[in-house]
Amino acid sequence: MSRVIVMPVDENTELTLIDHLLELRRRVMWILAILLLCFAIMVPFAQKIYTFVAEPLMVNLPAGQHMIATEVIAPFFVPLKVTMMAAFLLTLPHTLYQVWAFIAPGLYRHEKRLILPLLIASVFLFALGMAFAYYLVFPVIFRFLTGITPVGVSMATDIDKYLSFILGMFVAFGVTFEVPVLVILLNRIGVVSVLQLKKARPYVVVGAFVVAAVVTPPDILSQTLLAIPLILLYEIGVLVCRCVGGDRKKSSLSYPVQKR
Repeated sequence: MSRVIVMPVDENTELTLIDHLLELRRRVMWILAILLLCFAIMVPFAQKIYTFVAEPLMVNLPAGQHMIATEVIAPFFVPLKVTMMAAFLLTLPHTLYQVWAFIAPGLYRHEKRLILPLLIASVFLFALGMAFAYYLVFPVIFRFLTGITPVGVSMATDIDKYLSFILGMFVAFGVTFEVPVLVILLNRIGVVSVLQLKKARPYVVVGAFVVAAVVTPPDILSQTLLAIPLILLYEIGVLVCRCVGGDRKKSSLSYPVQKR
């Protein structure tokens, strides 16, 4: 009688390209499944979610004025789009966890110590940027826009165009609030030193106001509300770089090989 010999699997065996693709597919399926589940749970509250998102403009419209829908299906689809955005934001930590679980086995310990805190900080800073835009910037912008509306002109904003505008602003503020993560990453991989970051301060100040002028409407107050946080976040990134290691002439990714 023949025997089947089962060879033990070596933990250090490298996966093939097919194995990596299968693992990637599994992670993507988990991301989509959780996103769709969260979206399905939130759909009954779509109208309330849209009302919350539209509130910064609605409270600044003159009495008797409302937003309009220029397309027949807009009142149905726009709240769903807002709900999908909210579901994506709520499931973003899970999404990043799946990304981390996919790439972590191929990283060394010092790389894990660098990337994992940056991923967590990225989620927090993106959410902070969106909250900053909603609670501080939007009221200023819409108050300014309704205030400069000519006499005799009704500010009838289409709900779909309003959604596109606020989504663009949310993304812009969320991305710009990632400045500390970018600064720390560039320093830790050896691209720039703390001394170079300090010398770049005048350029950062000018760049912050240029970015604010491009992203926000053309009023000084809203531009300042974005430029000042950008400068402060840059300084926070420089401060963290000084505290965690200072100048680095070598990339942290070129350390001697360590155990995973």
